[in-house]
Amino acid sequence: MTSEKQQIERADRTRDGDPQNVPRPVEGEADRMVVETTWGEVQPLQVATGVTTVGELEVIELLGRGAVLVDTRVPDSRSGVTLPGAANIPHDDIVARKDELDTARTTIVFCNGPQCPQSPDAIRKLIDAGYPASALAYYRGGLHDWATLGYPLASV
Repeated sequence: MTSEKQQIERADRTRDGDPQNVPRPVEGEADRMVVETTWGEVQPLQVATGVTTVGELEVIELLGRGAVLVDTRVPDSRSGVTLPGAANIPHDDIVARKDELDTARTTIVFCNGPQCPQSPDAIRKLIDAGYPASALAYYRGGLHDWATLGYPLASV
């Protein structure tokens, strides 16, 4: 069993230097993105009981029904872009700023993507502070998947 597990674990591809954690366009090649994979640790699909994990189509549908987007990335990890209409409340500040959230509307939280721990951290902190899990949605794909699928980005 150990050898099977080792075969499916992510290879250690860490490198020296600062990894680029936000996908970026390939210069001179329209509709192509480059994605750095040497940072972070893959996050679970279900980050907390009662919090729905959503994909891109569900994000768009929820926004159409009045949900709000919250970018939980700290400023240094944003690389100057976010999802259109997103408010930035860094995961480190989320509890202190939870009054800015409306429990009557679904709050979709996201960060850099499947290997980024910032949104899972924000969700767990909010729930521990008494925020209702049912008022939260986790967009696990985050900026990583949004950008690589060609959805629009906004400058910050």
